[in-house]
Amino acid sequence: MKFAKWSTLALFALTAAPALAWEPSKPVEIVVAAGAGGASDQMARMMQAAIQKNNLMKQPMVVSLKGGASGAEALIYMKSGAGDPHKVLIAYSLIYMLPLSAKIPFNWRELTPVSVIALDQFVLWDNTTLPHKSVKEFIAAAKGANPPFKMGGTGSKREDHVLTVFLEKRTGAKFAYLPYKSGGEAATQLVGNHTQSNVNNPSENLEVWRAGQVRALCVFDKERMQYKSKVTDAMSWNDVPTCKEEGIDVQYLMLRAMFLPGKVAPEQTAFYVDLFRKLTQTSEYKDYMEKQALKPVFLTGKSMLDFLEEDDALNKNLMTEAGFVAN
Repeated sequence: MKFAKWSTLALFALTAAPALAWEPSKPVEIVVAAGAGGASDQMARMMQAAIQKNNLMKQPMVVSLKGGASGAEALIYMKSGAGDPHKVLIAYSLIYMLPLSAKIPFNWRELTPVSVIALDQFVLWDNTTLPHKSVKEFIAAAKGANPPFKMGGTGSKREDHVLTVFLEKRTGAKFAYLPYKSGGEAATQLVGNHTQSNVNNPSENLEVWRAGQVRALCVFDKERMQYKSKVTDAMSWNDVPTCKEEGIDVQYLMLRAMFLPGKVAPEQTAFYVDLFRKLTQTSEYKDYMEKQALKPVFLTGKSMLDFLEEDDALNKNLMTEAGFVAN
């Protein structure tokens, strides 16, 4: 199954941007709709450090974790901040999925899209103390497990849960899905053998993979990750096969995008478009993309809106097929 098609690298404009008519007059809050240690938190802190180190903005940027109610806290907080240009949300597929599963009064169109700055992949992981070393061995073991293997993930009825459902549909294996507050917590539970597997982003399992505590079985994408530098003693991200190569045709890419509240002025949006465009040209951003195995991309304006509409429809179809849309 093809989950997404947006994987082409964007070309960055290298020309100097014109002087902007507006800039923040107080610290800017970068709002994270997840708990500490997850991929969104890690990306927000990279952005915070890169912006400060490269003097991209006069005012400081402050990371604000608002992962309550599975991330609904952050979405409602942004919605209620209409007209405030000193709040910016680092968004992911939650913006589509949570309103469908929980019926919260939120629509991403109520916010102001700024830019898509990366695309995130998902990997099927298990614990290295377990005997199965390939996807086929893992699935065979899962099919015979009683009680079912425990699959950890971030949140309920979200991308990790959806991937687990489609993994079941494609293989016939059954998993007991356990939702955690963040990918970091899901990684800790896997290392501690409280779960047998998870479907974390590369960044969320990076350190425990490097430490030899977890095993990367396959990536849910149509192509292997591009990065060939060794991460562990034996493997690079590029050495991780696609799940399709291993006989499971499930693919999914997740946006990492920036939004302002609704009803901000055009010149305020323009400031942040310019800010994040400059961010994507920093060495910190480029190093982070490789270290965390993200796909670098930069979309803004109509290209971003077209992407969001298509991605919204795609996620709605997946949520419907998985049976996660609330009545």
